[in-house]
Amino acid sequence: RMSNREYKQGQELLIAIIGDEDTVTGFLLAGVGEVIEATSKSNFLMVDEKTTREAIENRFKTLTTREDVGILLINQHIADDIRYLIEDYDQMYPTILEIPSKEKPYKPEKDSILKRVNRLLGIES
Repeated sequence: RMSNREYKQGQELLIAIIGDEDTVTGFLLAGVGEVIEATSKSNFLMVDEKTTREAIENRFKTLTTREDVGILLINQHIADDIRYLIEDYDQMYPTILEIPSKEKPYKPEKDSILKRVNRLLGIES
């Protein structure tokens, strides 16, 4: 059985997603979505042209402070809208991964996390 969870010290952790409709739908179909019925909290945010930057910021802050989230996937073009939050983020868990979308290609030079890793490894670009 495929699982959407990673393990941290024996604890099962969720993969969270902030993405466009195609990205979120694909991951939900793969089984990574979770909604806590009592609170209607989910581990994803589907972003469209009506989604405000404030809504993206709030969900990013919520997902990055949840103890049950191990990885946060975010479309790079959406990450660009909250770049200052991503650049200030310095926690190991959840790990943030910027991913491409169907319409927008991935640009490694824009990825703050990749830049930080490269600096730590002594690979300056």
